[in-house]
Amino acid sequence: MPEAFKILVVDDEPDLEPLVLQRMRRRIRSGQYSFVFAQNGVEALDRLREEENIDMVISDINMPQMDGLTLLEQIPKVDPNVRSIIISAYGDMKNIRTAMNRGAFDFVTKPLDFDDLQITIDRTLAHLVEWREALSSRDRLVSLENELNVASKIQQSILPTQFPYGNDFSVFASMEPAKEVGGDFYDVINLGRGRIGLAIADVSDKGVPAALFMMSSRTLLKGSAIGNYEPGDVLKEVNDLLCEGNDAMMFVTLLYAIYDTNTGTLTYANGGHTAPYVRRADGSVIPLAFTGGVAMGVMEDLEYSQDSFQVAPGDTVFFYSDGVSEAMNENGEEFGVERMAEVLANTPAGSPEEVNNVMFESVRAFAGETPQSDDITCLTLCRS
Repeated sequence: MPEAFKILVVDDEPDLEPLVLQRMRRRIRSGQYSFVFAQNGVEALDRLREEENIDMVISDINMPQMDGLTLLEQIPKVDPNVRSIIISAYGDMKNIRTAMNRGAFDFVTKPLDFDDLQITIDRTLAHLVEWREALSSRDRLVSLENELNVASKIQQSILPTQFPYGNDFSVFASMEPAKEVGGDFYDVINLGRGRIGLAIADVSDKGVPAALFMMSSRTLLKGSAIGNYEPGDVLKEVNDLLCEGNDAMMFVTLLYAIYDTNTGTLTYANGGHTAPYVRRADGSVIPLAFTGGVAMGVMEDLEYSQDSFQVAPGDTVFFYSDGVSEAMNENGEEFGVERMAEVLANTPAGSPEEVNNVMFESVRAFAGETPQSDDITCLTLCRS
């Protein structure tokens, strides 16, 4: 039986330890997790030195003696392979950004939502497992193909696998990496009060650098999304943060939307990404208006316009990366947006997973055995 992941929780709140043990009891009993606790950064470093095989640190920021941000700087000196999750105040982008710069893999906000914490822990541990496998095989990484395989695993490990749904809506997303891995990603963020953040993005370049830039982009997006109510403001903030220290001049195209489940309104801003398409209840297919934003990470102080669309009952909103429209067959012909729109028009509404599956199958049938050079990513929202 695999050894339990050992998680160090660092927080000066005395009630947190029994609460964690109670809420995580099933994972503890099944042998998946074991926990150790510390009340500040100094105690945490002592635990890291004393305890064997600590896999993850979950730390609050504000603590006596040594705060969480200082602790993040010290952890790699004890064990550079430990993954860290920071607990931050809601919308505290300054500390979130500092935490990410100091090595935090992800974050959760106060008051703690244990369901969100569980998902974040699982995603972080999945990434840790892939990272350890990459480290164990790094001496064998003698070709570009090996490197791209590592990048693909890093890429897949952070993508959500659980999607929100309600009485009249459902969401599903999927990504199929190409042999030459780019940096597509998607995210679905619960913003509370019936609002859901939907994101789809494509990072420039390929391989491990693209995968790492993708991780940074996705984390900054999540942090900005929970502190801003307008998609245009989110893209502006993420763009400014990405521009800081981006010596490699990588960039990301990113479309971010907020769907209000109470009203059916979809508000969106576009940072140079492909425009979503809508299949109306009558079977007609239309593109959403392009808001005119440019790719992110290259130039600071850009403004991003936003627009809104009323998603009616029976509508399907289809977000996609250019790996769909630019998929090529043996004759060098692209799949194209016209063919994509035709597939949408002929796909029954109601199930976002079915829409994605039909689109993937259509692209594969069109491309045949022709190798593809870009990731294929689809995110679908259906309102019933």
